[in-house]
Parts: sequence; C-alpha cells; structure tokens
Amino acid sequence: MKGEKTGGRIAGTPNKLTKELRTVLKDFIFQELENLPKKLDELDTPQRLEIVIKLLPYAMPKVKDVSGDQGEPLGFGW
Repeated sequence: MKGEKTGGRIAGTPNKLTKELRTVLKDFIFQELENLPKKLDELDTPQRLEIVIKLLPYAMPKVKDVSGDQGEPLGFGW
C-alpha cells in the first residue's frame, strides 16, 4: 500500500554507526578532560585565560540581567 513502511530499522532503534561514533567521541573527550589541568599548566597565562574563558560557558550558565517593569536594572539601593 502507498505510504506503508516495508523495511529498514524499527522506529526508535538507534543507528549503530551513530552509537559507536558517540562512544568513541565520549571516550576521547573524557581522556582530554583528564589531561586538561596538565596541558593548561604548560601554557603561558594569556593562552590559559583564553581557553578558560572559552570553556566557562560550558561549566557555568550565563547570568541574565534582572530588569524592573520599566526596563531599568533593579538596584539594591547601595
């Protein structure tokens, strides 16, 4: 019949290549993370700071400004 699926993977079955690739990449990233402190120590200060700044958004979420009804930043009155 028209539009009827006749072969291929069953819906929800993971693609083997994708699963294997994700496993390899995950293992590589974990290995690199274990080596990161040593590699950062080998860099000079500007290079180290540049890398830390680039990695920071992955470790800590960005903080959004909190505004009042008029779009003005809320103050603490200090």
